[in-house]
Amino acid sequence: MRQLRIGVLVGLFAVAGVVSWAGSRLWDTLGSLPSVPVAAPIVLALIAVVLVATAISLRARLRAQREREPDAKGVDPMVAARAVVFGQASALVAALVSGMYGGVGVFLVLEQLDVPARQDQAIYAGASVLAGAGVVAAAFFLERVCKLPEDDDESGSGPSASARA
Repeated sequence: MRQLRIGVLVGLFAVAGVVSWAGSRLWDTLGSLPSVPVAAPIVLALIAVVLVATAISLRARLRAQREREPDAKGVDPMVAARAVVFGQASALVAALVSGMYGGVGVFLVLEQLDVPARQDQAIYAGASVLAGAGVVAAAFFLERVCKLPEDDDESGSGPSASARA
C-alpha cells in the first residue's frame, strides 16, 4: 500500500481552490452564489475525530500486543489495512473539499465581505479549510500508527512483518 503524499494533497487542494474560486466568480455574475453550509466544518471535524479515535485505539491494541500483555486483543491486519485506506480516502476527499471551500472563501473575502451574510459564509469556509487540515493530519497519524516496522529480514516473512499491519 502506498503512503499518502503531502504534495498530492496540496496539489489537489490548490487545483480545487482555483477552480472553485473561478467558478464562484462565474456563478456570482450569473446569479446568486449558493451559501456555504454550516455543517461543512462540522462533518469534516467529525471525520477527523473518528480517524484520531481509530488511531488511538489501534495504537493501544498494538502496544499491548507488542508487549505481550496476557489479555491483549490483537489487531487483525485487514482491520488495520481498512483503517489506513479509510484514512487515505478521507484525506483525499478533505483536500478536495477544503480546496473547494477555500476558493469560495477567497472569493467571498475579496469580493463580498461588505455583505453581513457573506461574512458568515466566509467564516464557515475558513472553518471548513481548518477542519479539512485536521482530517489530513489525523489521516497521517493513523497511517503512522499502522505502519509496519522496518524489516531487517530480506524476505519480509520474519516475526516483525506480521506483528503490525
